[in-house]
Amino acid sequence: MPELPEVETVVRGLAPVLPGQTILRVEGAAPVEAVGRVIQAVRRYGKFIVLDLDGGMLFVHLGMTGQLRLDEGQSEFTRARFHLSDATLRFDDIRKFGKIFCARDYPQRGPDPLELSEAAFIALTQARRARIKALLLDQSFLRGMGNIYADEALFAARIHPLALATRLSRPRLANLFRAIQAILTEAIAAGGSSISDYVDSRGGKGSYQDRHQAYGRHGQPCPRCGTTLERILVVQRGTSFCPRCQRR
Repeated sequence: MPELPEVETVVRGLAPVLPGQTILRVEGAAPVEAVGRVIQAVRRYGKFIVLDLDGGMLFVHLGMTGQLRLDEGQSEFTRARFHLSDATLRFDDIRKFGKIFCARDYPQRGPDPLELSEAAFIALTQARRARIKALLLDQSFLRGMGNIYADEALFAARIHPLALATRLSRPRLANLFRAIQAILTEAIAAGGSSISDYVDSRGGKGSYQDRHQAYGRHGQPCPRCGTTLERILVVQRGTSFCPRCQRR
């Protein structure tokens, strides 16, 4: 599933092109109430791509396999198209879990991990009785985090994914917070992780998947100590970790 870095990459590709353009016509699952509206800005809210309109907002959630691209073409997986005054925006979604809707208010989510202070992150984490991996995946806790970057951050901070958040010391939580921010920032700079269907707004792939240390690497040696990485399920998500570096 595209997570914060992938969504941010798409937004950065669209932001120089879409503002000032009028939505002239829509097809497929695109909301008809957007027709005639002028796009004023393109932003990210968690895992949502947000188009600010001259009256409300248009939200796009890429789901598992969604792609939002500046492309006039069409495929068997094209679910919606926006015909703009000087471009065409195409939404493809193989598994149909993506969402497009108009609203005037934001969906309820937690704070953005790139906008949060270290002290606030520690306070929020220590107040929640949950396994740390499950907590990082909870969008009411942090918006935008997902399976890839939760695994990567926990590995970097040497924290077991099943560790109880309330039992983690302040120094360990500080390390986790810094790992989250560093990894998300590096992934954005690399254009995100293209593991299956993710591409940016021009159809290009990211490269951060080449730097993964833990995610999807179960059965392979730990890049830090050489121990074989293991896999467990946390809230029904495959989770890779090092049993030696990330002890409970």
